[in-house]
Amino acid sequence: MQQNFGGRTPSPRSLLLSEVAQATQRLADAGVPSPRFDAEELAAFVHNVKRGELHRVEDGDFDARYWEAVARREAREPLQHITGRAFFRYLELQVGPGVFVPRPETESVVGWAIDAVRAMDVVEPLIVDLCSGSGAIALAMAQEVPRSRVHAVELSEDALEWTRRNAEGTRVAVHHGDALSALPELDGQVDLVISNPPYIPLTEWEYVAPEARDHDPDMALFSGEDGLDVIRGIERTAHRLLRPGGLVVVEHADTQGGQVPWIFNEEAGWTDAADHPDLNNRPRFATARKATP
Repeated sequence: MQQNFGGRTPSPRSLLLSEVAQATQRLADAGVPSPRFDAEELAAFVHNVKRGELHRVEDGDFDARYWEAVARREAREPLQHITGRAFFRYLELQVGPGVFVPRPETESVVGWAIDAVRAMDVVEPLIVDLCSGSGAIALAMAQEVPRSRVHAVELSEDALEWTRRNAEGTRVAVHHGDALSALPELDGQVDLVISNPPYIPLTEWEYVAPEARDHDPDMALFSGEDGLDVIRGIERTAHRLLRPGGLVVVEHADTQGGQVPWIFNEEAGWTDAADHPDLNNRPRFATARKATP
């Protein structure tokens, strides 16, 4: 039966809008946190346009592969694994199995670090990113602090492939190594050490979102009974690498606010240790300055 649109011509987007609406409902029913965004992003990916260009897709161009992508997301496979890309600040990164998908929360961590480095009276600041993963932090620092010298350290060979892929053609130096023993040749010279390390307690495994628990590498998620084992190691590495007055910036879980600054205490050679909130006003990262003798 032909519908009466009151003399109006139906939009050429009518089929796509209908499919996106159905996909949104399916993703919402599956517990996906951002169903509308993900449904639109998948439609844009499958049709090789940007989300803001979905209006260009006409009914005759609708790609049935869209439902294959929706089914994968419905099963809680990360959106970024399906599209093969992750957006971080001004970057578009390649990601997939074997590497931690960068989260929006980390953008505020990097923003603080960029402002801190810009405020330093240093012509070519030396920056080290520990537990680099996709290289998101290192690449953002290099892009937004143009004269910086940036080193990215990653232990996992699987993740390192993504680090190198994303850093190709940039001035970020990529190193295969352990964050707890990295770059001894830079001891006492670094202006800023930054890290988004693993920090989830092993006891919290069952409460982790399926996208992370079932797809992100365990090495990038879990760190001992209280989640702070790697951060304790990074404290020692940062103190070794930093020049006097240099800064360390470490992301942590919002439930660990107040605990991490105590790791960077005066007895260990630090000053100005403090916690900082994310955009939701939850404690998200700690900073400290290496004390000057």
